[in-house]
Amino acid sequence: MSAGLVRLWQRRLSSAPSSSARILSSVLLRSLHSAAPASSLIEQHEPIKPKGKWLTLPPFSPPIDCVSVGKELAGRRPVAETEPMSALKWVRRCCPHLPMSLVHKLFRLRQVRRDQTAQVVYNGNATPAEQGRLRRVSVKDAMMPGEVIFLPVSVQNLTTEGSYRSKYNDVEISFVRSLELYKDEAIIVVNKPPGMPVQGGVGIRYSMDALAANCLKYECSEPPRLVHRLDRDSSGVLVLGRTQTSATILHSLFREKTSGALADDINVTQRPLQRKYLALVIGTPRHSKGLISAPLAKIVLEDGKSERIIIADDGKSASSQHALTEYKVIRSSHDYTWLELFPLTGRKHQLRVHCAEVLGTPIVGDHKYGRHAHRKWEPMRLPESIIKGEKIPKEKLPFGLELDGGSISEKLPGLHLHCKQMVLPNISVALQQLQSSTDHDFSKVEKLNLVAPLPSHMQRSWEILSSLL
Repeated sequence: MSAGLVRLWQRRLSSAPSSSARILSSVLLRSLHSAAPASSLIEQHEPIKPKGKWLTLPPFSPPIDCVSVGKELAGRRPVAETEPMSALKWVRRCCPHLPMSLVHKLFRLRQVRRDQTAQVVYNGNATPAEQGRLRRVSVKDAMMPGEVIFLPVSVQNLTTEGSYRSKYNDVEISFVRSLELYKDEAIIVVNKPPGMPVQGGVGIRYSMDALAANCLKYECSEPPRLVHRLDRDSSGVLVLGRTQTSATILHSLFREKTSGALADDINVTQRPLQRKYLALVIGTPRHSKGLISAPLAKIVLEDGKSERIIIADDGKSASSQHALTEYKVIRSSHDYTWLELFPLTGRKHQLRVHCAEVLGTPIVGDHKYGRHAHRKWEPMRLPESIIKGEKIPKEKLPFGLELDGGSISEKLPGLHLHCKQMVLPNISVALQQLQSSTDHDFSKVEKLNLVAPLPSHMQRSWEILSSLL
């Protein structure tokens, strides 16, 4: 719906009863702006200029309860939330790049105003009558549907300057974008390479969250956000939310996955979020398939800096977290076994500890939890069929990545743990249902089936072992 159509409706409503006019106008304004992020709407319209120059924020519409949406998508009944949106939260939502200290200063200096009538047209100059209706807003004031907030127009430059700008060259950007597996309006999915940290920190030069913010933003007004983790040396499906709304829904969905598994109240075939890993382990489990149920706890090593996850002897201790993993043997050869792993909970290093400590079969290349098994490591000799095969020239990759070696034929194998598949609800479709109808049924939302090819070192190990069968 265009802004001109809104003005036409408002002229027709001028003769209608005031209460009806306010309601219909509010609905029209919400329908005009609900489909785009608030931060992007700021840049799409000329600011209204009552009593000087002002930047006009989008008319307030009650935000989507992302946590409840995540619960519904997970098949659980959400708890109704009635807490109103404060003026401070609305300004922060519309202007995420403004420093918090500046936002508070604007409120203290009475530079945040509100139109009391909620009837200001959202794309032009305010009339003299409308100028007198602006009132100061306090931090805790509750927002009402259709209300419009005004900020000094000078903050618009700060918002633009604070946006993410790519600092990488074309080769680096192309490489990051080559990792994409799927993209829609709500999420973007990549095949994370081994050796790349997911999140930045001390001593980390490159990380997936920073690379995504710079290289995978595309036309969105917000950078992609992490919603789950993968270990640095593992690889595979990594999902990022493209907006704050979709990221919050996904966070809720991942939390419900863990709580639902612990409560055992969701049928296995109906799990809304499913992950499948492929791992190569040293040795063979006693049973070809099973469910690992073992609590995990974190301890600090003697150096006072390093941490390690262990199986908790007493699962009732405050520091322990229960963890569930399903596993299935795919094939065994020469004291190696390929496993499919299905984590039902999302604990740190869960799969690595469960394989090493519970099954007694540490993952190849896991020098942290399979240290003893790797002390006697002997590289596997390459079969003649592979030696005579075509040699692929090594390619120099950006960000210091080295993806050529690391198979079981190497002296120092890489971690053989890969998130091969993830099935989750289509968040984009769910959001479209919310925006188009109040009567939605998330149980019928289609599922996305996301599959990531194996990294080169694991593919090489697969070929070596397959040739020996």
